[in-house]
Amino acid sequence: MTDTSAQPRVVIFDTTLRDGEQSPGATMTHEEKLEIAGLLDEMGVDVIEAGFPIASEGDFAAVSEIAKRAKNSTICGLSRANFKDIDRCWEAVKHAKSPRIHTFIGTSPLHRAIPNLTMDEMADRIHQTVTHARNLCDNVQWSAMDATRTEHDYLCRVVEIAIKAGATTINIPDTVGYTAPRESADLIRMLLERVPGADEVIFSTHCHNDLGMATANSLAAVEAGARQIECTINGLGERAGNAALEEVVMALKVRNDIMPFATGIDTTKIMHLSRRVATVSGFPVQFNKAIVGKNAFLHESGIHQDGVLKNVETFEIMRPETIGLTAKNIAMGKHSGRAALRAKMKELGVELGDNQLNDLFVRFKALADRKKEVYDDDLLALVSDSDTHEAHDTLQVRRLRVICGTEGPQEAELTLAIDGVEHSIDATGDGPVDAAFNAVKMLWPHKVNLQLYQVHAVTEGTDAQATVSVRIEEDGRIATGQSADTDTIVASVKAYVNALNRLIERRKKSNPGDDVKTVDYRDAG
Repeated sequence: MTDTSAQPRVVIFDTTLRDGEQSPGATMTHEEKLEIAGLLDEMGVDVIEAGFPIASEGDFAAVSEIAKRAKNSTICGLSRANFKDIDRCWEAVKHAKSPRIHTFIGTSPLHRAIPNLTMDEMADRIHQTVTHARNLCDNVQWSAMDATRTEHDYLCRVVEIAIKAGATTINIPDTVGYTAPRESADLIRMLLERVPGADEVIFSTHCHNDLGMATANSLAAVEAGARQIECTINGLGERAGNAALEEVVMALKVRNDIMPFATGIDTTKIMHLSRRVATVSGFPVQFNKAIVGKNAFLHESGIHQDGVLKNVETFEIMRPETIGLTAKNIAMGKHSGRAALRAKMKELGVELGDNQLNDLFVRFKALADRKKEVYDDDLLALVSDSDTHEAHDTLQVRRLRVICGTEGPQEAELTLAIDGVEHSIDATGDGPVDAAFNAVKMLWPHKVNLQLYQVHAVTEGTDAQATVSVRIEEDGRIATGQSADTDTIVASVKAYVNALNRLIERRKKSNPGDDVKTVDYRDAG
């Protein structure tokens, strides 16, 4: 393991509760903000930007309560470059063990035009507001909004003013996600070289993802000398979002050979926090999202699966356990091979012989052609269905077609193999399941009581397998059957037939030699 004790420290500044919540539709409740802040604090985030206190009473209350509860993290509030904002921010964060005021102003030509300030007027405002913030709090961060589109000479000038006024952290945001990694690095180097006092403060980077380069730009800035990265869980934020905390932290961890920087983040808590933020914000994580996406550690290709089964490092540069994810790296789908199926079943506690594996593989492939992804429960359902058919094969469903809708009666066309001989019939009923069950009764006449008929989806989605459970009773004998299929009616008939097969076996065992058929099924067609 790499010794990080002597390595330069990168401060992780999380703004999920401020910039992240500005994602349209991502508003969180008061309690949700407190929960996420608690998880960030526990995970080891250095600075939590808890909100924008002047924005609303709700924001003020959340920042204030987070400040009171925080045990480890510095709690920061955002304010514009005016005394009223700064005072309100201080009132919200002052109860924290480690408070910070973060004040900002847009310094590019486009942003200077909004308040209609000249360069000198803006410089004077920066001096006044940063000085005011520093008189309230000894931890002040100043941001030059749209810094990457600000003239370099003017940016150097205002950064120097902010440092002299007492700012301890200087943030250089790529507010519109316009810059590229080389430019990001060059900008930080230029400021460190040209601005007096730059070596006495921490430079920070806040990158947006409009061109998909937020994480790369943040890491490039760190390599050039920045020592704080502003980021959000799952990359939430304005427009296309921000650099994602999980991406920058894991990039620093995995590529410590070329970026030898340490962080205090407990990476094993990343996945849990990612899922909670996705839930409370209502912003689901895309499946192929780096680090925390559903597919980030999954392999469906047979070649990839075979590789990771032999040596996980062939196709994985980090282990899922590192981010707190249970180690499951095989995604079962139509591209999966027998080796992956055997390994997956072993992982699920099911040992298969070669013949069993071959049989399961055929039915697994058939299911995979109908479903986008085959889940663990799907496989277990297939095994259960297989076991039933192997043990009890007097009756077998060969073909089923149903007609249903608002106009009745509903119809079922069923072909049933009885002792290997196929018989077909049409039947009607009150609904497609009743019609199908009636067809079974006509082909195999019997008198049983249906005590239970239960349907539930094995997995999510409209293509989910339905598992149907059936319990029947005859003269005190109870038999159950279960089957799974993406077609609920097919699963229902198979479960019913499986229960009948078990009942037939029980009859044979209780009365050896007796004819189990009370009525000659051949008369039914």
